[in-house]
Parts: sequence; structure tokens; C-alpha cells
Amino acid sequence: MLAVAGCTGKQIDDGEAGMSEAARMARHNLEVGMEYDSERHQMRLAELYYRKSYETLKDEPSQSWAVYAAAGYRYACMLIQRGDMEGALDVVSETLKKAENNNDFPGSYKAGLLTLMAECQLHLAMPEEAKQTFSKAYEYQLNVLGGREKGDFNLAILSSNIFLSFFELGEYDEAGKWLSRYEEELRACERLGVGDSLIIPEHNGLLSLYKAKHLQATGRTKEAAAVYDAIPRSQLVNLSCIQAATTYLMAAGRYAEAADMYARLDTTFAAVDSSHTTFDKISLGLAPRYTAHRRAGHTAEALEIADKTIAAIDSAIAWQKQNDAAELAVIYQTHETEMALEESKAETLIHRLLLIGAVIIILLIAYLLRRAYIYNKVLTEKNRSLYEKIQQRQQAEAEEQRHLEAQPEEKLTQNQLLYRRLCELVKNPDVYTDSDTNHETLARLLGTNYQYVYAALRECADTTPADYLNRLRIQYAAQLLEKSDDPIGLIIEQSGFTNRTTFARLFAAYYSMTPSEYRKIAQK
Repeated sequence: MLAVAGCTGKQIDDGEAGMSEAARMARHNLEVGMEYDSERHQMRLAELYYRKSYETLKDEPSQSWAVYAAAGYRYACMLIQRGDMEGALDVVSETLKKAENNNDFPGSYKAGLLTLMAECQLHLAMPEEAKQTFSKAYEYQLNVLGGREKGDFNLAILSSNIFLSFFELGEYDEAGKWLSRYEEELRACERLGVGDSLIIPEHNGLLSLYKAKHLQATGRTKEAAAVYDAIPRSQLVNLSCIQAATTYLMAAGRYAEAADMYARLDTTFAAVDSSHTTFDKISLGLAPRYTAHRRAGHTAEALEIADKTIAAIDSAIAWQKQNDAAELAVIYQTHETEMALEESKAETLIHRLLLIGAVIIILLIAYLLRRAYIYNKVLTEKNRSLYEKIQQRQQAEAEEQRHLEAQPEEKLTQNQLLYRRLCELVKNPDVYTDSDTNHETLARLLGTNYQYVYAALRECADTTPADYLNRLRIQYAAQLLEKSDDPIGLIIEQSGFTNRTTFARLFAAYYSMTPSEYRKIAQK
């Protein structure tokens, strides 16, 4: 969106005097397309009129270079928005080819067209070509301005867009160079007093956010956190800054803060400037917000957002059908003669639109299923590794106990002798699976004082009687989970616990997984 900044004026400065009929028609179609474009909800109609304007002058662009450049640029933007990268690349390439060595071609559009070409090349898996094209766009803009640091916001914005493109590619060294250029141009604007009192602080905030993202991506997490935490919250107000902030917070694992930042999106114009939900809004808003809440441990909020996502999908489908019908109606009314020739294709077009909606839903479901599969696979591998470590730890504990039992009594301290008796005592599960068993019970069964039991456990096992009993009960529960299919609630009672919540907390602390996960991986 920022790349369009230099080319979004609603008036085409190309006087009527001397214009051919074709040029006037092209200009009319361009202005109609711009009207539909400004509505933001009628992109298909905007694309239709941009295409008509572009194709009217395609063979003889010299009739109005300004209209031809604007129509080609905007038509390509519509194709990109629709996902037709190859079609957009063809339009941009043809337009630039005709603009080559032509002094009448508006220079304000050339850098924009080159930027669009680079974006298409990125999406079409042509990263090296995209790098060269981005460099051409930048060098062309420099030539127009007469060099760097002239205080031109278009150059600053172009640098930031190139940074983002290389950043998304994972080319962090190259991205860092463009981030530095963005900062240089922004400082020049600030030094020369370009822009109002709001735009400089907003761009400073955006620059800091990009720095934090870049530092985080290159492994400098502490520096990234310091840069982010130093940003005044007054600068995190517009949509771009909030989205950049959420990207950094998610990458840094600061999910609770990311969830709070996503909530701020509801206060931006993007949340209130539209009466409908689109799949883009679901993908860019609800889906990452769900992830942030889930990873932050906000289960209730995550479930609420999941419900909203389901409702939003239904709303987006309904709006898509309604919007498609409305735009088709306008097309039929304004081009009755032309559309009469296409009447036989109308039903196919509607079915295609419905099919696209169905495919989107299927792809979304497939994506969610794949994410769930990957998550379960990773979780299984993690739990398998944990289970192996648990077994190794318990074998080591058993080996230590056998070693203690093998020692002659005369070589053992009083605490070690008492601990050995305690180990012999708890070989009978009935001792510790009784929920009433506590430190006093152990002391009584051993015929000694609680203080001696405490000292023996502290010296020999570095634990307390309460923790020792809980560990025995958890280990016993783990054995039952592994060897039986009894309900977990029954196993909890058999293990000597009276509170399900306490059991779950202690089990997770000791084994780093839930009882259900442990049973699943152990029985495998």
C-alpha cells in the first residue's frame, strides 16, 4: 500500500486540449475505475475499467502517456491484489518496455512500476531478479531526486518496502542495508522539515519496530527487546506500526503482549472503516490473535477468538456472494450491450466464484489440519524425548538406591541408615498411596521422630517429606497410566491424591506433560 503513495492522486494532469477520442475514453474509464477503487469494496469493477483504459491506449500510448502509465500501474495493482502475479508482470513489463528511452513517460510512475515488477518476481520465486529490479527502482528514484538524503518521503518509503521484501525472503544482510537507507532518508526528511508533526514520529516508531524485527531475526534478542521497549507507546498508533509490533512480539515469544497489541487493532480505522469481514482480515487479524492468546496461555480468550473465526468465515462467504452479485449487477447495467454477448458465460462465472469460495474454505481447513498434524508430530517427538529422559532419571535413582542398600551399615551415617530403612518401607505402595499418609506417619512407621526423617531426606535425597511422598505418588500414577486403561480420575484416587488440580500440577511439574500425553507416549 505504501508503494502506491507517489501515484495515488485522483486527477490525471494531461490537459484535454489536443486529446484524441480514444485518449478521452481511456481517461474517462481510468477516472471511473478510480472511483470504484476509492470505495475499497468494488475491486472487480475497478479492475474492469483500469483494463479498458489500459487496453484502449496499449497500441498507441503516445496519445496520452500520463493516462497510459496510470492505467497500467493501477491495472497491475489490481491483478496483484487478485493473485494474478504472471498477468501483472506481463502488464508491468510491457508498460516499462514502451516507457524505455521515452522522455514523455511520467517519471513518477517508473519507480512504482519497477517496484511492482520486483514484488511479482518475488511471488514467482525469482529472488535474484527481484533484487536487481528493486535496485533499479531505487537508483531511478535517486536519479529523479538528484541523489540521496534530499528529504523525499517517497524514497524513504521505497527503502522501507524493499527492506520488508528482503526481510520476508530471509535475506537479512541485504535487508539490513535497506533498513539503514530508510533511516538515512527519514533523518534527512526530519532535518529538512519535510512532513507534518505527526508523520515523522510515526515513521520513527515504524523504523524502530523494523530494527527490533531485524535484530530478533538475526539472533540479537536482547538488543531487539531493548529497541522495542524504548519505543514510546504514543508512536504505536497507526495500523502499520501495530502490525509491525505484533510481528516482533510473536517472533520474540512475548505472546501476552502480542495479544494485547492485537486488541489495539480494534481501535484503528481498519476495524471500523468496513462493514464486512474478508478472508484477509481473518488471516491477518483473527488467526494470529488466536495463536498469541493460545501461546500466552489465555485459553478462554483463544476459544472465544476461535468461535469468532468460524463466524467470520461464514460472514466472509456471505459478504463475498453479496458483493459479487452487486458488482455483477453494476456491470450488467452499465455495459448492457457488451454483457449481452457474455450472457451465456454468466452462470459459469457465478459458479466459478462459488467454487473459489469453496476452494478457499477447503484450503483454510487443509491448512488448519496440516498445522494440527505438524503440532501433534512435534509434540509427540518432544514427549518421546521427555519419556526417555524420565526413564533414565528413574533408572539412575534406582541405581543410587541399590548402591546405598549394598553398603555395609558401619560405613553409613545415621541419616543414611534411616533413609535406607525408609526406601525399604516405601517399596510397599500401600504406605504412600494412602491419602492420610504424611511425615508423621512415616516417622511412626520407622519408629523415630519426624525431625530425623526430615534430616535423612534432606541429606540423602535433597527433598522434604511432603515432596518425597508426592514424588512417590506421581511415579505410582505414571506406572498405572502406562500399564492400565483405567480412567485418570480413578488412577488419581488410587495414587493417594484427593485433588485433581493438585495432581495435574504436580504431574506436569515432574514430567513436563499431561497425564493423557504421558499415557499415550508410554503405551506407544
